[in-house]
Amino acid sequence: MTSRRPPGGSRFLYDSFDAAQARIEANERVAEERWTALEFRLGQIDAALERLEKRIWLGVYGVAAFLLAQGAQAIIQAAMR
Repeated sequence: MTSRRPPGGSRFLYDSFDAAQARIEANERVAEERWTALEFRLGQIDAALERLEKRIWLGVYGVAAFLLAQGAQAIIQAAMR
């Protein structure tokens, strides 16, 4: 003999609630949101590091240009003497 639900009413009155499964699904959603936030933050950090790298290279090239200009000036002054 099978137990049948009476017609009408909410299915939630008769179906059992699986709390463990609901807890697992909630934890999976939280983990997914945390992962998304982590990826977003890592993207921001990566962009900041790229900008910093550009600034460092600009400084390196500036120092190299200054030293080359000083060397050229020293050569020119030595040639004029």
